[in-house]
Amino acid sequence: MMSIRQRKEVKTTDVSEDFPAQEENVKFENKLPSGCTNRRLWTILSSTIGGTIALCIGLLTSVYLATLHENDLWFSNIKEVEREISFRTECGLYYSYYKQMLQAPTLIQGFHGLIYDNKTESMRTINLLQRMNIYQEVFLSILYRVLPIQKYLEPVYFYIYTLFGLQAIYVTALYVTSWLLSGTWLSGLLAALWYVTNRIDTTRVEFTIPLRENWALPFFAIQIAAITYLLRPNLQPLSERLTLLAVFISTFLFSLTWQFNQFMMLMQALVLFILDSLDMLPAAKATWLYGIQITSLLLVCILQFFNSMILGSLLISFNLSVLIARKLQKNLKTGSFLNRLGKLLLHLFVVLCLTLFLNNIIKKILNLKSDEHIFKFLKAKFGLGATRDFDANLYLCEEAFGLLPFNTFERLSYTLLFYAYIFVLSITVIAAFVVAFHNLSDSTNQQSMGKMGKCTVNLKPETAYNLIHTILFGFLALSTMRMKYLWTSHMCVFASFGLCSPETWELVLKSVHLYSPKRICIMRYSVPILILLYLCYKFWPGMMDELSELREFYDPDTVELMNWINSNTPRKAVFAGSMQLLAGVKLCTGRTLTNHPHYEDSSLRERTKAVRPHLCLFSLGEPAVGWVSPCLVKTGCHAVPPACRLRGESEYSAQLHLLVLDWGRPSCRGCAVQATGPGEELGGTCLGAYVREGLGAKPSEFLNWGREGKGIEAYCSPFLWTISVVWC
Repeated sequence: MMSIRQRKEVKTTDVSEDFPAQEENVKFENKLPSGCTNRRLWTILSSTIGGTIALCIGLLTSVYLATLHENDLWFSNIKEVEREISFRTECGLYYSYYKQMLQAPTLIQGFHGLIYDNKTESMRTINLLQRMNIYQEVFLSILYRVLPIQKYLEPVYFYIYTLFGLQAIYVTALYVTSWLLSGTWLSGLLAALWYVTNRIDTTRVEFTIPLRENWALPFFAIQIAAITYLLRPNLQPLSERLTLLAVFISTFLFSLTWQFNQFMMLMQALVLFILDSLDMLPAAKATWLYGIQITSLLLVCILQFFNSMILGSLLISFNLSVLIARKLQKNLKTGSFLNRLGKLLLHLFVVLCLTLFLNNIIKKILNLKSDEHIFKFLKAKFGLGATRDFDANLYLCEEAFGLLPFNTFERLSYTLLFYAYIFVLSITVIAAFVVAFHNLSDSTNQQSMGKMGKCTVNLKPETAYNLIHTILFGFLALSTMRMKYLWTSHMCVFASFGLCSPETWELVLKSVHLYSPKRICIMRYSVPILILLYLCYKFWPGMMDELSELREFYDPDTVELMNWINSNTPRKAVFAGSMQLLAGVKLCTGRTLTNHPHYEDSSLRERTKAVRPHLCLFSLGEPAVGWVSPCLVKTGCHAVPPACRLRGESEYSAQLHLLVLDWGRPSCRGCAVQATGPGEELGGTCLGAYVREGLGAKPSEFLNWGREGKGIEAYCSPFLWTISVVWC
């Protein structure tokens, strides 16, 4: 449907992108000045250089992604309706609320329109602030109204520039995390460069700008950086408090901006639970993090008008269960190896049972069904539930929710990221097993603390946290391709940290009997520098070619469709159809919808399930029967069904079509539909129809209609026709 074509007869301007210089002032640690003052000056100088590079590479990445977006769509030159159509599927739905807030006469009326919305779902008034994570759109619309920038910056540019600015924060946070883990900013530079060179697999912000994850992931990266610093031993009390505040703020903002936050934080809670059980991080800090997660979710719940899906989340039940189980089970970390292993298994069983019990109780009290489609999808995906379930199949038929394709690893290997990641992961996993075994083998608390002090030299708590984090999110990415962006960005951090970490090279060199402090210093700096040089040599020309390649947004069918709706349908018209297309209808025309892509509501899922079978896809040359349910009549909708398409053509080449039901006319018992041109009237019926003619198609008979509400049987001609019918 939407395509990108090469620009024609366009005078292009040179795109100048000053990539960060690769000049490295890296000195070996054993060459540092001996004086305390000189050491302090060197530390300040190194930190200043590293911080400056972090800010520069973050800004350059943001400009790079914004330039790619402009070059792909020619965003500055296309019409407003084309800009809005470029926000595909649910992206368009979210952006429509930003547009709605700006078009409201006052902020109060804008808020009222969101809290009492009757345009998103026909014949229902819903609270959008409760249902969806759109506070970011509300905040941006307020900023745009308040700041004196209306004369200089269009609303759409203020929106997309904010998102691209967040990507600068995202890359900077990844840089800082790697720097904190390894102790050198060279690691952060390598992580950022890997992020950019693996852009296809680390981000999709340039073509899905308003997507919730593009808002949330920068705050998630900040949270990981703050947790990494928090888990360092011997922090000063003030530093610890400030870090806890940073963790809380970033966790809260992450939770506020993405509806899937509870599942991501549940995996974080599992990381903390595993490490705490194995005595690989301080229990007090784990408790603080559990509390921060619960508090953040409860605050978001309040802001979302007590959204029951948050209260019934597994995360709250799990965290409460862990804290309760700790009180019930004393002396978990004492005893012999077998004794501690038995206690650990019992602790795991108690936490699991408590979690399921609390979650079921909460869901029964709240009568919560909003998240059951996610569990249906997971059961069907892994063969544990019905594979014919409608909600599950909606996800299973999408490529994004399938397994991670193998060619992802080929691309990651081409930049050496995957090889470095496997190398670092293998060494760190071995170290983790050794540390865990030593911790579980201690017979007394005193011995445990002694062993802990000895073993954490090779596996510090912050390293252990990032290790389990990358493993769990790796499994998530392997099972669901859409979640790979959570893993691949952290993969850049973890691989670069390992190559620049003295602990990694110490283990490697000791295993081959070549250990010496000088060799460690040489390896931790020379290997990253060689990889940086390789990446610059291999990918710099390609990136420059990519920046000079100019395309143009081209989707005339959808543009014509939206213009036709605006010109030929009443403002109170109601539309039903594919969720992806209806988001664009809502954004571009402001018409009322029957269903939409935000699927986290049980009543909406039931409505989608009722509507979808009556939006027929007719195979060319084959008969198909579309039975029209009374629900379409009751909701008073217009139908925008899927389109016919040639065999072998992709779904994006399908022609668009529209059926309009004039709800103001008297109803009739039987309806006849025929092929007509845009805007033509159908004599003798209560229907108006828009049927788009395909390329080279000529009129021919293709339709028989039923009577007295029994249904309509339609036949496609051998030509590319789109046919729309609805019963009235």
